[in-house]
Amino acid sequence: MLVLGADGPEEEPAPYFFLSYAHTPKNHPKDKDPNVWVERFYRDLCAHVMQLTSLPAGVPAGFLDQQMQPGEGWQERLSQALASCRVFVPLYSPRYFRSEQCGREWFVFSTRAAHHQARSNGASGSGGIVPALWVPVPPTELPQPAERLQFNHAAFGDDYADEGFYGLIKLRYLRDQYERAVYRLAKRIVSVAEETCIAEGDPHQDYGGMPSAFGPPGPARAMEISILACSWSDLPPGRGRECYGPSPRDWNPYHPTTARPLADHAVDVVRNLDYRVRVGEFEAEAERLLAPGPPHSPGLLILDRWALDDPHRRELMRRLGAADRPWISVMVPWNREDPESGVREDELRTATEEALAARLEDGGGYRSPSGGVPTLEAFSKELPGAVKAAGKYYTAHAPTFPPEGPSERVPRVLPSGIGYGAGLPASTTGDAGQALGNADKEERL
Repeated sequence: MLVLGADGPEEEPAPYFFLSYAHTPKNHPKDKDPNVWVERFYRDLCAHVMQLTSLPAGVPAGFLDQQMQPGEGWQERLSQALASCRVFVPLYSPRYFRSEQCGREWFVFSTRAAHHQARSNGASGSGGIVPALWVPVPPTELPQPAERLQFNHAAFGDDYADEGFYGLIKLRYLRDQYERAVYRLAKRIVSVAEETCIAEGDPHQDYGGMPSAFGPPGPARAMEISILACSWSDLPPGRGRECYGPSPRDWNPYHPTTARPLADHAVDVVRNLDYRVRVGEFEAEAERLLAPGPPHSPGLLILDRWALDDPHRRELMRRLGAADRPWISVMVPWNREDPESGVREDELRTATEEALAARLEDGGGYRSPSGGVPTLEAFSKELPGAVKAAGKYYTAHAPTFPPEGPSERVPRVLPSGIGYGAGLPASTTGDAGQALGNADKEERL
């Protein structure tokens, strides 16, 4: 991010860590700012990180949104900090996992980590996320992204695990435990920063348009990802082996830019949207997915256009396009940098359009634009929209389960008040309603 210095624009140094927390509102306008304790904790944490590292003067140890100045573009500043920080520190509390703002911060950083992993094919690990307890949260209330971290908070002390930083900082007899826990957290941040060097993200991304990593309260949502792609054993003429493997799940259309199968990257991103993910091969499970009846879960089909060279797979896509299955979103990666793509692009695009023509109609379900998804970055940006559409259509078509027992009559608004329709005959009700309507018009006049 460029800032104005004495000699002109200068690049603002990147923060070492990003502290993500949920703002606590005031109970009364005259109350002191309840977030002052978070700011004090942040200052203490920054002081330890500075001592544990060789950060030069002027390089911020951390980022906290309370530091932003009035009138400053907060979305741009947050996007810049999330794109450049080395470690993401979510401050857990019940309010945190109900905050759309906090969920958006988590998603932006975790997607950046997923991109780095896709390019380097490194182990996922913590992904540069070091959670901290502000107020303890029961494990059953953690969304999927937080539950998967499996962080041992007791390593910072039993009192910390029981009370969180808020309890330690407010209770005087726990002052020593507070100092010890903050220092251990700073050591953990530095250790993770040195172990996981995550490449910088896009500082100019549309931060306001990003989804939240936290779904609605309740049981975790399910999402089924299906792959329809070639493998080494069935490549069409003119298609090399570089982007494929022993099974369709090994397909990597963005090779050599990325080093992981696209299915694995999609799983990482969808899990960061608070879904439980199941991955399968569409060709092997087509009869189940295309069977008549209501859906069992929303789905996402990732299609390799080269697979449509096979008549059987092309017929499966026609069946999907003709069936009323809008809860299965379709994404079509197509790497134009692949030297083999241009040779048969028109032919395979036409085959895709013919098979999925019904998807252009309203209510037909989500599908990628006709040109396909050209890069991994574009795929990651499009994926949340495809998941959201699948969830919307699933909700509209899923079976409902009303409670057992006889249904009761629903009260209606009648001219004589609220009741069940037994007070006035139909003709009298109609006349009274018309009279009330006329009286209402006269009063407005």
